[in-house]
Amino acid sequence: MSGQGRGECTRDGVRVVVELRTVNRRQAEIVAQLPETLGALEPKVRDVVGAVVSRGRCEVRVQCELPGGSTPARINHAVALAYATELSRLSATLGRPEVPSLDVLIRCPGVLESGSGGTGGEEYWPILEEALRSGLAAMDGMRQREGGAMASDLAQRIQTIREAVVRVRERAPAVMARYRELLVQRLRAAGLDGINVEDERVLKELVVFADRSDISEELARLESHFVQFEDCRKSKEAVGRTLDFLAQEMHREVNTVGSKANDAVISAEVVRLKTELERFREQVQNVE
Repeated sequence: MSGQGRGECTRDGVRVVVELRTVNRRQAEIVAQLPETLGALEPKVRDVVGAVVSRGRCEVRVQCELPGGSTPARINHAVALAYATELSRLSATLGRPEVPSLDVLIRCPGVLESGSGGTGGEEYWPILEEALRSGLAAMDGMRQREGGAMASDLAQRIQTIREAVVRVRERAPAVMARYRELLVQRLRAAGLDGINVEDERVLKELVVFADRSDISEELARLESHFVQFEDCRKSKEAVGRTLDFLAQEMHREVNTVGSKANDAVISAEVVRLKTELERFREQVQNVE
């Protein structure tokens, strides 16, 4: 589900602002952008966000303002000098005397350190966490409101599907009676008026047809899926993937009903069911 939120925390002269934004996506993806000062805290940010966002793309942008006189990073001169010395020796050995550029040196591990002493921003985590959780709460509130609207829409679609299933169930007994009539008509058209409907061969044909066209199991499973949907509506856990699975299973049962029914009225209902299920499945992709 989509949403956005902003959190801010100021403590001991340090100000951290966190902005979050989520968009619909089937899988979970967390993209975090932190200033270099707080770079070491990215795994913690991902863990906190991942506990709230289990589906969709979430973008996290962090801004940090340090107290006056503080620097976000400093250069370790001893380490930089050691790299420069070794790189110069390597150049001489290769017969390519070159002076290593500052751009190369500053990218070497350990040359650029946190201005607070090289802790990677760990001391700022309590401030960042407070701002992050505040932003998450605001974003989640927006997502909850959207989720309520989605739940109502999905419930309405399931109701439409249930009504179609009821019509199919009511029509099913008439399919057998109609087939019996058609069979008798075909026998008479073939000049077999003397064959009784209670003839063993006729009854055997009717039994085979009844077995082949029986959709009671498919309808029962559809009813079971409707109950599971209601359970998902009441759940406080993430149910997006469960609903996605239910949509697939309902579509499978409807397909089977369509292939077995052998009736124009039921076939028309199957078309309606497939159309509504497709809309249901598209909406489910947005549910966490």
